[in-house]
Amino acid sequence: MPALDTNILVRYIVADDPGQLAAAWRLIKRCVDEGQTLFIPVTVVLELVWVLRSRFGFAKADVLLTLSSLFSAAELTLESERALEVALQLFRKDSADFADCLHIALAVQAGEQPLWTFDKAAAKVNGARLLTSSN
Repeated sequence: MPALDTNILVRYIVADDPGQLAAAWRLIKRCVDEGQTLFIPVTVVLELVWVLRSRFGFAKADVLLTLSSLFSAAELTLESERALEVALQLFRKDSADFADCLHIALAVQAGEQPLWTFDKAAAKVNGARLLTSSN
């Protein structure tokens, strides 16, 4: 199964480079036409969110919509899909950033919790705990 890197997904989503967008479309279409599913590593999703927020100024709502669309695409297989879905739900309702939500979801999935953190926003998410000088 072929896998996609972050830069392919960014071109596909943002369409900021016509040549690379066309190449990404051709690759994805060819794979789909051949009945292949495209694999997306969990690290690619994490980087994708960071790039969309920091480089392209996507608002949280736009990131949520983009990820929801990716997660529901039948042509894609996501690594740690259940943890990604949980992270998306946490990100939707909490103030922590997506990376922290994903760290928490992966820790919970592994049965290893709480996720200790110095990040006050992340510590508010179910599954995480704030580490202070008094702990």
